[in-house]
Amino acid sequence: MLTKPVRNRFLLLLFIFYSTGLPAQITISLKEAVKTALDNYGTIKSKTSYAAASRSAASFTRSEYLPNMNVAGQWTYGTVNGQIGPGYGFGGLGVASSGLPSPVQNWDAAFGAIYLANVNWDFFAFGRAKEKINTAEAITLRDQKDLEQEIFEHSIRVTAAYLNLLTAQRLRLSYEKNLTRARAVETVVTTRARNGLIAGVDSLLADAEVSNARIAITRARDLEQEQSNQLAVLMGVPPGEFAADTLFIARLPALLEELSAGTVESHPTLQFFRSRILEGESRQRYYKTFYFPAFSLVGVFQTRASGFGSSYATDRTDFTHSAWDGFRPSRSNFLLGLGVTWNLAQPVRYSHQVRSQELANRALLEEYNLASQRLNAQLELAGSKIANALENYREAPVQVKAAADAYLQKSVMYKNGLTNLVELNQTLYALIRAETDRDIAGNHVWQSLLMKAAALGDYSVFENQL
Repeated sequence: MLTKPVRNRFLLLLFIFYSTGLPAQITISLKEAVKTALDNYGTIKSKTSYAAASRSAASFTRSEYLPNMNVAGQWTYGTVNGQIGPGYGFGGLGVASSGLPSPVQNWDAAFGAIYLANVNWDFFAFGRAKEKINTAEAITLRDQKDLEQEIFEHSIRVTAAYLNLLTAQRLRLSYEKNLTRARAVETVVTTRARNGLIAGVDSLLADAEVSNARIAITRARDLEQEQSNQLAVLMGVPPGEFAADTLFIARLPALLEELSAGTVESHPTLQFFRSRILEGESRQRYYKTFYFPAFSLVGVFQTRASGFGSSYATDRTDFTHSAWDGFRPSRSNFLLGLGVTWNLAQPVRYSHQVRSQELANRALLEEYNLASQRLNAQLELAGSKIANALENYREAPVQVKAAADAYLQKSVMYKNGLTNLVELNQTLYALIRAETDRDIAGNHVWQSLLMKAAALGDYSVFENQL
């Protein structure tokens, strides 16, 4: 998470930027950008909540194995007229009045009460509770691995956007230097044309080159703004102009040759796929437990109170309206039992569910194998890209020196009337291309290293080189 000093510094910069309204750039390092993104990005926040929800759900599932313990109390006042005959309380609206059948209706009423304690426990169901807990824990592991994968992938995305912003800013600087050179040529050409030393068309060509240099700068700024906006979105902050830190890009990463070793087995993406496979296998085992019966223990203790006496059946005056007599327990019962419940249709029903989960597990395994193949291919490609980027990085200074010498030579020759403007512009184009290649050569080395880290599934491979 974002440390307090870094967060305060970043918020202060944002406050200054938006309160003053000045188009000042905010200088931010790569580590600060990644930390800010991991702290603010909405997807990471949501998956963090999902992982926490899964942990709570797993805790609830573990508590479900505990026995059901119910305590109840009931206090009533009413009559106890009974009648022999069938009856059914539709919708649960029947009144449970009890008493001996009486020859005539009467309205004798008294208080009554029931106190009840009940324990019910499915103590053995051939591992059903255990597999349900294992499934809940597998879901927790899946969501946790999903979060870890998102954190890793977002770190890669933010780093790639940061490197792209660096490239855009370096290109803009190169095009600004090119505009300076084009203006210098324009000044020389205009002066010579005014003195009648060269044709006036050369002055128009020089003006066109200056205009083309300005357009190139505008395009470079447009690209820089796009990359800055994309970085702001990934960081979860308002859009602004960010000045990337160029200190680390000025050097090469150390120990690049030693990064050839490594496998993708611990890659967060593969760990996420493994967690999904484990979840599917746990579900399949859980569904199979429904093939078998469940054994239950039950224990009940009940005590009752009534305002009707024991001889009320023969003596209709044997009752009282006293609430205390109706609420004070006078008769108690207990019950202990062992039961077994087996729905014989369950094996037929759940066999289809087990088969469905088995096929889903096969699909998950194929997805895992495909992801593994892609990551291995990416790992091999990353090694080749690092080697090629290093070769280009070593070759870029040679190209720049040769192009600069050629441009210097042609510019001197042009000033002395020994060559034309077309040849001078050709050397200028070569110099621009060489400087552009030089500016992005070092960035490509770091991007190749990032690709290596992405293939290995270990962001520290890149981070430790900063």
